[in-house]
Amino acid sequence: MLKRLARGGTALTVAATLMLTPTAAFASPVSAAPGKVANQLFRAWLAGDRTAAAKVATPAAVAKIFTYVYRAPDRFAGTVCRYVHTSVRVPGGLNGIAMVVTGSKVTKVYLSRHVVKPSAAAAHLFTAWKRADRYSALEVAGTGAVKTLFKVRYDPRGVTHHWQGCSKEPKGYSCAYSYDGGAMFMHVRGSKTRGHEVRSISYIAD
Repeated sequence: MLKRLARGGTALTVAATLMLTPTAAFASPVSAAPGKVANQLFRAWLAGDRTAAAKVATPAAVAKIFTYVYRAPDRFAGTVCRYVHTSVRVPGGLNGIAMVVTGSKVTKVYLSRHVVKPSAAAAHLFTAWKRADRYSALEVAGTGAVKTLFKVRYDPRGVTHHWQGCSKEPKGYSCAYSYDGGAMFMHVRGSKTRGHEVRSISYIAD
C-alpha cells in the first residue's frame, strides 16, 4: 500500500487564510485521495465526532488527534495531509497537524505539542531521532534544530548517549546528552504556559 505523508508547500495554493475555530466548517480544494481521507478526519475532529473519525482513521490516529490542545489550524498546506497555523504561534516546526494516510485510512497523526517541561521536549526529540522520525521531531523542535540533529543518523551500535539533565542558561534551558568523546546540548526555549520547544542544538568534543 502507498503511504504518503503531509508535506507543506507543494502544489496547493490557498488564496485566502481560513480563520477556523473547532466548530467552524472547513473546506479545501483537495483532489488527491489521501487528502480527501485526511480532510474527512479533520472535519470529524472539528465537529467533535469520534464515530465519524473512526470510519476514516485507525483507533490510535483518532485518539491522538482528539488530544490536540490548540485551536484548529487555519489552512490546509500542501497537496495532502497537513494543516498549519497562520494566526497563532505554537511550539515546534510542525506548526499544526500532519497525517499519514495508508490506503483508505489515516494511520498516524502528528501534532504540535504543548510540553510543560524542558526535559520532556528534549527526551521526545531524542526518541524521534532514534526512530528516524522527522515529523515526530518537529512536534517539539524547530526546523533548524531538527535539521542539525538529523544530519547524522542515529546508530544503535555507535556511542551510548547518557542523559545529563537540563540546566538554566540565558533565555532558557540547556539539556545535555554526553557520550564518549563529547556531548550534545539541546537548547530549549519557551515556558510552562506557552510550551517548550528545542530551538537549537550544539556539540562539544572532549
